[in-house]
Amino acid sequence: MTTLQATERHLRLATAGVWLLPAYAFCLALSTLTHEPDHSEDFAAWSRYVTTDVFVVSHVGLSILGAGLGLVGVVCALVLMLPGPASGTALVATALTIVGNVLFTSIFAAAAYAQPAIGRAFLDGMPGAESLYDQVYGAPLLTAFALGALTFVSGALLLGRALARTTPALRFAGWTYGVALVVFLVAGFTVSVLQPVAAAVACAAGVVVALRLPAS
Repeated sequence: MTTLQATERHLRLATAGVWLLPAYAFCLALSTLTHEPDHSEDFAAWSRYVTTDVFVVSHVGLSILGAGLGLVGVVCALVLMLPGPASGTALVATALTIVGNVLFTSIFAAAAYAQPAIGRAFLDGMPGAESLYDQVYGAPLLTAFALGALTFVSGALLLGRALARTTPALRFAGWTYGVALVVFLVAGFTVSVLQPVAAAVACAAGVVVALRLPAS
């Protein structure tokens, strides 16, 4: 295989892989259609929710797997942007996005594997089950979240900027994709019902990116 053939093959793979950007946003939308009750107000309701199959599938199948798909999509977008004017920004955006999603995945894993066990323990009448929640969501996890949020937001905005600078055809869609991801994160702590809406907007923008980026 010649160098040119290898390059063309890599570009074809990246062109296919960039479709994982809207797929990732779609996973985010599905994973936030429902939200767990506030554990501090009604631990019993919270326990019943986190022990459902919907909760486990949402976190393992959509949040964790979705994050992995999203990272592949970002790397593929980077490959397509490397020859363009925003290659440096795209590289930094990819690095920050990887760090942010890895940190967030560790939090998703705690929710997916620890919360159902805590919920079952509480529903079974095990003493001290509520204190286990506080131990899991202590300073180390909160630190990981803070660092993850910082790098995720920075990576999303820089990715949007890189896409917008790559071609005028992506100026609106690129920024929309990055900003919608930031809104998705912020909405999780303010107006949670906006999360699937923001993710759906990111999904639509991601489709435009997947269609136009390879042609840039």
